[in-house]
Amino acid sequence: MRQATLYRYKLPMDSGVIVRQQRLSQRDGLIIELTEKGRTVYGEIAPLPSFSLESVDQAQDQLLPLLEIWQSSGQWPEFNSLFPSVAFGLSIAQLELSGGLPAQGQYLAAPLCTGDPDELLPVFEKMTVDPLLSKQQQAQQKVAKVKVGLYEPIRDGMLVNLFLESIPDLFLRLDANRSWSLEKALKFAHYIDPELRARIAFLEEPCQTFEQSLQFSQQTGINIAWDETVQEQATQADFSFENLCHAGVDTIVIKPTLIGSIARCFQLIELAAQHDIQVVISSSLESTIGLTQLARLAAWKTPQQLPGLDTLQLFQVQLQVPWPESTLPVVSLLQQEQVWTSA
Repeated sequence: MRQATLYRYKLPMDSGVIVRQQRLSQRDGLIIELTEKGRTVYGEIAPLPSFSLESVDQAQDQLLPLLEIWQSSGQWPEFNSLFPSVAFGLSIAQLELSGGLPAQGQYLAAPLCTGDPDELLPVFEKMTVDPLLSKQQQAQQKVAKVKVGLYEPIRDGMLVNLFLESIPDLFLRLDANRSWSLEKALKFAHYIDPELRARIAFLEEPCQTFEQSLQFSQQTGINIAWDETVQEQATQADFSFENLCHAGVDTIVIKPTLIGSIARCFQLIELAAQHDIQVVISSSLESTIGLTQLARLAAWKTPQQLPGLDTLQLFQVQLQVPWPESTLPVVSLLQQEQVWTSA
C-alpha cells in the first residue's frame, strides 16, 4: 500500500537571524511523508527566502498534483523540470524509499565563530577525527567558519588574523557573500599575515562580481570558493562546469535545496572531482529532517570535507528527527499543519 502526506511547518528561529538583510523570525517549509511496503520516509522542501526563486506557496502548488500521481502510480516526473527545492525533497525521499541513502552521517560541522578564539577550544576538544584520513586531512578537520563582510574590512582582517595566530593548527572557512568591492577585499587581506593565509581554507564569494573575486585570489594568494555562483550557473540549461574552474578556485559549495535533485548534486560532485576541486555540502536552513539527510549525504559523497551544517543553533526547536547531542526540544510533525493526505 502506498500513502503520502504533506505537512507545512513553521518553526521559530533565533531573533537575530538575518538572511540577505531580511530578518527571519520563523522558518517555513514543507515535509512530505511517504509510506510504501511498510517503510516510511521524509523529504523536505524548504525554499530559502532571498535565495530560492520559488516561494513555499509555489512549491506547495507544484507538489500537490505530484503526490497524487505518486500515490496512484508510484511514479515521479522528471525531477529537473521542477523547482530546485521540490526536486531535492522528492528525490531524497525517493532515495530513502529505495534504501539508497546510507544511515551513517557526518554530524561534525565547522563551527561558526564570532569574536573569541578561546570559545573554539572546547569545541575542538570534543571532536573525534576519522583515523582513516591522512595526517594532512586530519589536521584540516580542525576547521571553523567566520562570516566576514558585515563590518569594516579592516576589522574583519584583524579578527581573522587573531584566530589564525591564536590557534596554530586552525583552518578557517570565510564567507563574504559578495559583500566587498575588490578594493575593500584587498584591504581585508592586507591585515592578514601572508604566512597565515595558507590556513584560510577558502573565502566564499569575496567580491561583488565573478571577475573581481578571481582578481582578489590572484593578488592575495587566498583560495576562493563559489557558492552563489554555483547556484546561479548550475541551474541553467547551458551550464558548463569549466566556467567555474580558474586558478585560485579551490572549492564549490553545494546547497541541494537551491541546486535541485540528488542526481544533479551527484553530477556536480563528480565533475568537481574530475577538476580537482573540493565540494562542501551546505545547509539552506533546513529543519532537522533535511539537515540529518544532508549529514548522511555528506558522509557518503564528501567524506573528506566537513559539511556546512552548523545551522541548527539558529533554530529554537528540532522537527521530528533529532540531531545528535542537540538539547533543543523536538516537536512532532503531527503538531504542524497537515496540508494533504492520501489516507
